[in-house]
Amino acid sequence: MKRLTAAMTLVLCASLAPHAARAQNPDPMDIRACTGIESDAQRLACYDRATGRDHLPAAQKKDETAAQGPDLFHTDASVQAATSAKTVNRPLSLLDSRWELSPESKLGTLNVRGYKPVYFMPVFATSNQNTRPSSPNPLNTVTTPQQLDNVEAKFQLSLKTKVWQGVFGDVGDLWVGYTQSSRWQVYNNKTSRPFRETNYEPEALLVFATHYDVLGWDGRMFAVGLDHQSNGRSNPLSRSWNRVVANVGFERDGWTVMLRPWWRIPEHGKNDNNPDISNYMGRGEVQIVHEVGSQEFGMMLRHSFRGGSDSHGAARFTWSFPMAGNLRGYMEVFKGYGESLIDYNHNATYLGLGVSLLDWY
Repeated sequence: MKRLTAAMTLVLCASLAPHAARAQNPDPMDIRACTGIESDAQRLACYDRATGRDHLPAAQKKDETAAQGPDLFHTDASVQAATSAKTVNRPLSLLDSRWELSPESKLGTLNVRGYKPVYFMPVFATSNQNTRPSSPNPLNTVTTPQQLDNVEAKFQLSLKTKVWQGVFGDVGDLWVGYTQSSRWQVYNNKTSRPFRETNYEPEALLVFATHYDVLGWDGRMFAVGLDHQSNGRSNPLSRSWNRVVANVGFERDGWTVMLRPWWRIPEHGKNDNNPDISNYMGRGEVQIVHEVGSQEFGMMLRHSFRGGSDSHGAARFTWSFPMAGNLRGYMEVFKGYGESLIDYNHNATYLGLGVSLLDWY
């Protein structure tokens, strides 16, 4: 009788086993769900998500991997998984280092970082200084020439931080940035060495990671946001504008290209102190960065995208190279309209020499 009862129990358990297995299937976010993934890289990513390691800074993950040491008893599968882990933990691109695009490069919020180059140039020279800034708005036209030197100093500070990571779940990060650049008549003792022009530029960008290929270039990011730029001065020297901007980033080994079109938010009447600014400062630009060893070359090209008398543009070439420690030499050549807001409709060539602390990358 006992043998019959045991046999019946085994049959009953066997019949219920499939139903029990279905009832106990782990949730996709449960760590047990990772065991059924064939791909080593995907299985590793699944374990990281389930254990919360995907939210760790990449540097901390690298330290943990290094602390574990080599696996002396590995199999081929473990070698592949280790290789995948190294790939996951390493930043995947130059744009990742600036915008934390891949999941592995996310560092959280409110980490202050460099944005545009940070530099100081004690020599910033031109042969065509703008002594009578003008605008179609009569309230913004200087009638008496200013006493300005052709050689001045220029410096720039630029920072950004991520204020919201994952605006739409795991997609989209909100960044805010601030850039300030000043032209200082430091050698002009006749007029008490004034700051000729300072431009203030706060902006906010919603940044998305992208993955597509165009003629061998990797499309890595798309961003859209708002940009305000002004010089904080009163009439007749006041200049400002507001824009909706977009950033489209591409890269390949040693090269990064950022397309930056924008649309100016209209102003009307006396409030618009530079109504024709888009025909001079342009409606878009492209920034090209090329790294050669420890040197960095940059080129900015900007245009109004209009013909005839409204066709204006500008180009800026930069070169930075190592000097000592984190200090780098910096050179800038600018030709065209709009080197600063006060010079938005002034055509000139500038040459600057100095040092930088932060470059594009």
